[in-house]
Amino acid sequence: MASDKSERLLNLLIMLLVTRHWIPKGRIREVLYPGSTEAAFEKMFERDKEELRSIGVPVEVGALDNYFDDEVGYRVRPERFALPEVTLTAEEASVVALAGRAWDNARLADHTTRALATLTAAGVELDRSALDLVEPRLRAEEPSFEAFWTAVTDGTPVRFDYRRSPGDAPRPRRLEPWGVVRSSGRWYVAGHDRDRDEPRVFRLSRVVGEVAVEGHPGEVVVPDGTEVGQLTRNLVQPTPGVPATVLVRTGSGHGLRRAARTVSTGVAGPDGTTSWDRLELPDSGSEVADEVLAHGADAYVEGPPDLRETVLRRVTEALDALVAAGDGRGR
Repeated sequence: MASDKSERLLNLLIMLLVTRHWIPKGRIREVLYPGSTEAAFEKMFERDKEELRSIGVPVEVGALDNYFDDEVGYRVRPERFALPEVTLTAEEASVVALAGRAWDNARLADHTTRALATLTAAGVELDRSALDLVEPRLRAEEPSFEAFWTAVTDGTPVRFDYRRSPGDAPRPRRLEPWGVVRSSGRWYVAGHDRDRDEPRVFRLSRVVGEVAVEGHPGEVVVPDGTEVGQLTRNLVQPTPGVPATVLVRTGSGHGLRRAARTVSTGVAGPDGTTSWDRLELPDSGSEVADEVLAHGADAYVEGPPDLRETVLRRVTEALDALVAAGDGRGR
């Protein structure tokens, strides 16, 4: 299954990245490929190693002993895997910061946790600071996100209950999912609706209850030439947004300024000074929250209350995670 392969690649990357020394091939087999025959291990390991290299992971090979080169080991040096220093303009930095807050996938976080538990149980010496380089960040708060993501990855049909609008009763749907897409600040799953026999798009926040598998992995085939993002944009009906009011410090908040309907300069801010500008934005969706968070102390939400609560909750979650990480290093 595709998810098994993805987990195996992630486990291998983490093992090579967080260990401080060359890892012999036999040790890799013992920890990550238990129960495999010699031939099966060689085939899988070579394929996995080359696949990591194909996506830019610098898997190195070196002698385990400086005096004897008859046994080699493998590693990924964090300093080679990390991006070099990049200089950005203020506007470019805003875009990158917003994108960096886009992914927070529970499935990848779970795989990482299991991989660390496996390595720790096997007695592998870990450098947990290197994990910052592979930390997943794609924020999706809808409970059904992971189920649809897995179904798309595995090519498995699903069924679920869906409300067309908040006041409607949920109705059963059967879908061959082609992709999960973010559009206008919301998450959608696009695919072939089996009951209506046509392409359809469903908003994840309107899915009710559990998403159930209805078929076998590999059963879904995406038609040639299908561009899921464009299909979603074509089928999703635009909805009017709830306006937002955000304060930004003078000279900052470039991404927010571009979207603003009006800008009032020299207004009083939360610190009591008048070095702030008030922006009236046409929408208060999650993308606005992402942008506000990207600017840190240089942005402040005046309204609506839902946007303030979203920003406050996400700041609290980030602080809690930072404290937990600090406690973990302290132990």
